[in-house]
Amino acid sequence: MQNLQKKFPENFLWGGATAANQLEGAYKEGGKGLSIMDVIPGGKKRLEIIRNPDFDFEIHDDKYTYPNHEGIDFYHTYKEDIALFAEMGFKCYRLSIAWSRIFPQGDETEPNEEGLKFYDNVFDECLKYGIEPVVTISHYEMPLNLAVKYGGWKNRKLVEFFKRYADTVLERYYKKVKYWMTFNEINSAFFIPLFSQGFVRKNTETSEQEIYQGLHHQFLASSLAVKKGHELDKNLRVGCMIIYGTSYSYDSNPANQWANLEESRMFNNFCADVQVRGKYPSYIKKVFKAENIKLDIQPGDLELIRDYPADYIGFSYYMSAVRAADPGNLEKTNGNLLSAIKNPFLKASDWGWEIDPTGLKIALNELYDRYQVPLFVVENGLGAHDILEEGNKINDDYRIQYMRDHIEAMAEAVESGVDLMGYTSWGCIDLVSASTGEMAKRYGFIYVDIDDEGKGTGKRFPKKSFYWYKKVIETNGEEI
Repeated sequence: MQNLQKKFPENFLWGGATAANQLEGAYKEGGKGLSIMDVIPGGKKRLEIIRNPDFDFEIHDDKYTYPNHEGIDFYHTYKEDIALFAEMGFKCYRLSIAWSRIFPQGDETEPNEEGLKFYDNVFDECLKYGIEPVVTISHYEMPLNLAVKYGGWKNRKLVEFFKRYADTVLERYYKKVKYWMTFNEINSAFFIPLFSQGFVRKNTETSEQEIYQGLHHQFLASSLAVKKGHELDKNLRVGCMIIYGTSYSYDSNPANQWANLEESRMFNNFCADVQVRGKYPSYIKKVFKAENIKLDIQPGDLELIRDYPADYIGFSYYMSAVRAADPGNLEKTNGNLLSAIKNPFLKASDWGWEIDPTGLKIALNELYDRYQVPLFVVENGLGAHDILEEGNKINDDYRIQYMRDHIEAMAEAVESGVDLMGYTSWGCIDLVSASTGEMAKRYGFIYVDIDDEGKGTGKRFPKKSFYWYKKVIETNGEEI
């Protein structure tokens, strides 16, 4: 154990994070409709398949496997799993509501009561143990019908459909849930619009226009959710959520420094600039002009965005990136949807994601300096090959070291004056990977005996990191 002199706030929210589509399973139970994730195959070629312009939004059981259909069966095991979270001492649990459990087709006028009741039960189970639910309203789980019939977020009708959905869950749960986020990793649209916007790039000449128009509609929808939340209870906190990848220039060449600034600003800051500062940033004018983008902005849109900004920034941080004006033949690396130049000063995970805890400290300082709103690290973790040893033990010291280094980086950021609300490690229990659809890529403190083919007992076994994280929480991060 390592003692930190730096202090986390007394009310710091320690916990873990998951997404409905990656662990619930029961994809046709309880009145649930199909979501976009239900038609996305698992396996290492997942991203290649969904980036294909001919992706058809159909299930092909003869060609592919669909691990999300069963997940880890949290739909039936949530009581046992939440009890394990409570044993670790979680102060909060970040989870998402599956949109298609509440509105199976997405465009209905009345919600599915059976789906609403399920989340009543989940939140009640959390609160029984004093665990605060932190809820993502939309986490890569758009009802499939909204993607196929309407074309996803490029269609303004989705603002209306999302408002109905968000109003429904906010009204139903606001007395149980204090912390909300609107869209998971909203800036992932720049790389895979299917996940967050519900469509694939069909035409390279129009796709950027569609993505930015989709983002505009999401900004409106997010502000409407903030407005509704504050009307229900002025103390509700409704935040935005982005991927943040701290980035470095390849070298001190001014051309590379400028390239890094431009790319970082667009990826790391654009969505937060609109959602937190409440207006489109000045630098976007140059981008829109260069790419011939003309947004359909209707009367009242900009006022809505201005008047109802996000209360805090939730963000995922897994790795940093290196940028250059002309990457050319420089060696590349990949991770969390990002592709960048390999950093020779960093080691990488089993899946090639470079490990950079100092980058998290930089991210926290950059974000707080820029926005001056509370921050929440809602995803951070290590996907690795875990081995179930004799006696059902998993000695994941590599995960402990990864998290120790990142928690220490957070502590140093807090010492620098950063207002940090909490930390929810991804994913606190093994689940289906979003990027590859694998179970083999394990993040959790809890091992789930299910393999990539969906075979196994489904039994849960605490890993070594389970007991380590329990001590971290008990000591409020003083013993890591």
